Amino acid sequence: MTTMTQIAAFGGVVLLGAMSPGPDFAVVVRRSAVSGRGYGMAAALGISVGVFAWVVAAATGVAALLAASALAFTVVKVVGAAYLLYLGAKALRAALRRGGELRLDLPDPARRSAWAAFSEGLLTNALNPKAALFFVALVPQFVSAGASLSGTLALSLVALAGTVAWFLVVATVVGTLRKLFARPAVRRTLDGLTGLALITLGVKLATTTRP
Repeated sequence: MTTMTQIAAFGGVVLLGAMSPGPDFAVVVRRSAVSGRGYGMAAALGISVGVFAWVVAAATGVAALLAASALAFTVVKVVGAAYLLYLGAKALRAALRRGGELRLDLPDPARRSAWAAFSEGLLTNALNPKAALFFVALVPQFVSAGASLSGTLALSLVALAGTVAWFLVVATVVGTLRKLFARPAVRRTLDGLTGLALITLGVKLATTTRP
């Protein structure tokens, strides 16, 4: 049986994990700055759904199989690294491209839908095998063998809620400062830094080995 104390402790650990710098954070910041708060929130929701899925996978043993299988781990690692490199290259290309001032009256300056932003967040999290390793190590500390479905669902919902809450704060703060990011020099700097961060994280993920 999962107690309220366990649920609260689990939520706190997941929240700390979400707050640590990583590809999820970089994606939400850039999407909020370039496309606006709503799109940043869509990306945040996608990331949170990915976290929810990882908790369920860890509780049911699916994530453990991924961590234990060299082939599965390598496939997810390579695909995830390639996706981060792709996002990073797009950001660097945007930083190098010359253009006028960003028009804030457009619903989506990057010409991307909210669904695309959601998918970007979801794929960034779901294609990160480090998330599998994190939850494989964490979830068994709170879910015993033969745990009830309700207990697993409660932990998954807490993880989703905590992740959503944190990244919505990030999206709101960055979205509020969007006029600042609309300045060409600031936006190019943001794109450049985000691109370098995503490429660095992609390379780091590509060289990750199973513990």
